[in-house]
Amino acid sequence: MPIQIVRNDITRMRVDAIVNAANESLLGGGGVDGAIHKAAGPELLKECRTLGGCRTGDAKLTRGYNLPCKYVIHTVGPVWREGSARESSLLYSCYWCSLRLAAQQGCESVAFPLISAGAYGCPKEKALQVAMRAIGDFLMKSDMLVYIVVYDRESYHLSGKLFADVSQFVDDRYVEEHTDFRREQIRMTAAAPMPTAAYNEYASFSADGFLEECECAPQASLSLEDALNQIDESFSQMVLRLIDEKGMKDSTCYKRANIDRKHFSKIRGDVFYKPKKTTAVAIAIALELTLDQTRDLLMKAGLALSRSSKFDIIIEYCLLHGIYDIHQVNQLLFDFDQVTLGVGA
Repeated sequence: MPIQIVRNDITRMRVDAIVNAANESLLGGGGVDGAIHKAAGPELLKECRTLGGCRTGDAKLTRGYNLPCKYVIHTVGPVWREGSARESSLLYSCYWCSLRLAAQQGCESVAFPLISAGAYGCPKEKALQVAMRAIGDFLMKSDMLVYIVVYDRESYHLSGKLFADVSQFVDDRYVEEHTDFRREQIRMTAAAPMPTAAYNEYASFSADGFLEECECAPQASLSLEDALNQIDESFSQMVLRLIDEKGMKDSTCYKRANIDRKHFSKIRGDVFYKPKKTTAVAIAIALELTLDQTRDLLMKAGLALSRSSKFDIIIEYCLLHGIYDIHQVNQLLFDFDQVTLGVGA
């Protein structure tokens, strides 16, 4: 099952287990740790006293008490020392050990804060990269819905060259002339007879905002029955064909797409399945399709990429630059306040 980034208060998450970024004593502290203890009530501290503390990189489990979850998983993240003391591997272990405990308890949903990204000083972008890698690795072998919970936008915001590059890419392409503004210009002149050249340009202007060649030769008329007999490959058929051509398993595809098995079964079981755009794009990312191949896949579902949409431009950037890690794509989408890929049916 998938990973989802949400802005919320972790103490309000209705999941099977929430993860507490604790200290080695497990006796409470500030930040997320203090908020969880306060919301759970004094019984949580009483149980924590029986656990004998916890080593950095490890995890221990208690009941949830007054929290809206069954369990609290307490894990101790590393203090950041500029990466010189195995911090990344210890942080990875925090997520892995926590998820292993959750799986042992039969949990189907878990919510994490960004461990070590507060007072322990791990750069937020680094903390998120490690979290996504560890959770993604675990979910390739296990089914679970995992939330990364950030309290506010500043606690998540990405930085660095990738964000700057995408910002510039969006600015360069998110311009009126490519989409609705140009259509409106043509429409506004429609009161006067439209020159043939302008009409041909309007008619050949595709839904994704790019001019395409227009085949003006007359087509032989077909009966409705003949036309229906020539129906093209559907979205579902194309997806399944591409999975086979790439020698990929269904499970590999839907996990790379951040989609759960139940959702993918709809694609396999219904030849006329119509996906949401986020689902279709997620599958294109999972299959590592080129930009042109992605447009073809979207077209099978009656969808398109448009340069009037920041979401679409970010997807275009990722495809052109070979970014096929669904979680990295979702980090970018989330940071630009766009809907993320996969997850829901």
